[in-house]
Amino acid sequence: MLVVVTDLDNQLGYWNSTGTSKTFGHPVEPSWLEGIDHRARVLDYGCGYGRLAGLLVEWGFENVEGVDVAPNLIARAREQQPGARFTVLDSPPQLDHHDVSVDVVLLFAVLTCMPGDAGQRELVTELRRVLRPGGLLYLSDLCLQEDQRNRSRYQQFAAKYGTYGVFETGDGAVCRHHTVDWLDGLFVDFDLVATREVSVETMNGRPARATQLLVSKP
Repeated sequence: MLVVVTDLDNQLGYWNSTGTSKTFGHPVEPSWLEGIDHRARVLDYGCGYGRLAGLLVEWGFENVEGVDVAPNLIARAREQQPGARFTVLDSPPQLDHHDVSVDVVLLFAVLTCMPGDAGQRELVTELRRVLRPGGLLYLSDLCLQEDQRNRSRYQQFAAKYGTYGVFETGDGAVCRHHTVDWLDGLFVDFDLVATREVSVETMNGRPARATQLLVSKP
């Protein structure tokens, strides 16, 4: 089913229908979470069907919450990962969390699903609000890919969306691949702890390279 996107910041129609069946596979580097108290409050923003939340519970984390805009994805997460808590975001990116109340945030393949500059900035500002000083944010997302297929669609949709790297998937979503400079600018108010590049499969099963950042709130 082709979904017409009307809100590029959350694309609820897509994620509550076509997107519910997608598979996500960005890997987590366990060493980046070493030393974190297993009672720490961990927030998986854009949790989808709860893959990462379930993994962290398996690793012994006791206080893991996933949030997402799509009720159908949250229903799937609650069924598959009973060891974590899951919440539907009614007014994304606003969170029902107090200031400086979260120890760790996971942000995996979320920015790629939010193609607008303003929406991304608003989300990062909200995540910074809820993170405690010294808290960690673990990002995994897609920068510009070098293959011809991606370069062609970046060019095809650049004029329509005003940003090189934004494209339509063909099944109803609008996604974005980023420049490294853009990601660095988004997290300029954080301290860089670690960075790496990894091989991933996209939600449509294609190979890609992802950038991962571990940053801390001063």
